Amino acid sequence: MSEWIIPEKNRVVRHGWIELAGHWTIALSGLLLLLSGMFELPMAARYKITAIPGFGWSGDFIISLYIHYVASVVFIAAAFFHLAYHGLLRDRGLLPRKGDLKASIDVIKTFFGIGKEPPFDKYLPEQRLAYLGTAVIIGVLVLTGLIKTYKNVYAPDLSHAVVFWATMLHNLFFVLFILVFVGHIGAILLKPNRPMVRGIFTGRVRLDYAKHRHPLWLAGIEPPAQPPEKAPEAVEAPTTGYTAEASPGEDAIATAMITEEGTVKDVAAPAKEPENEGKNP
Repeated sequence: MSEWIIPEKNRVVRHGWIELAGHWTIALSGLLLLLSGMFELPMAARYKITAIPGFGWSGDFIISLYIHYVASVVFIAAAFFHLAYHGLLRDRGLLPRKGDLKASIDVIKTFFGIGKEPPFDKYLPEQRLAYLGTAVIIGVLVLTGLIKTYKNVYAPDLSHAVVFWATMLHNLFFVLFILVFVGHIGAILLKPNRPMVRGIFTGRVRLDYAKHRHPLWLAGIEPPAQPPEKAPEAVEAPTTGYTAEASPGEDAIATAMITEEGTVKDVAAPAKEPENEGKNP
């Protein structure tokens, strides 16, 4: 899971490429499941769908069934990968939390100008509830679909009652899956949610939007502010110098002075002339 801020581009990474690939694999295979499932009914030829270029196969039950099987394998594999990936990362951002139902109602009210939205985490409360509902629907579809497939491939004499209830539940939750799919598309088209459309394709959303609507999520990925470094304190150097002179009579006088910068400098004084210089012996 990759999340980071790109301030110079006014972007924040909401989803990494692995999450995007998983999302689109589930979405496209799920859409193919919807179409092939409906085409197994005698509806494609009735409603002239077979006349649409590229959809001639939709009137053939066996072809639609095989496409349904292939799409289901891809869909189930992607769903299990999604669970394993987020489970290993301990990412629980999509799991429902206490108070999500009430918060979702409050958010829906704001669409009609009633109240004000609270600050959000990465996902909205209604997204977390929808995630749980979708997971239940997919779980029932997978279980009943496996029963129906087992009956078609391995056990044609499977109990009629088991096949009947598996078929009824599969059809019922198939309709619920269509409603969830339509609701998912409809929710993203609402004006407050439109800035998230970019994230579905690129994984990135505007930084100013995230600061305004998802400050709780943004606070979790922003690096903590570092305190400013203190400048080193200046050490005052002595302002007075100390001079040490050699005693008279020596050839050289060494003068040691401590300068204002705090260093010691040796200064050689000129040698004094001998007292007997210039005198006749």
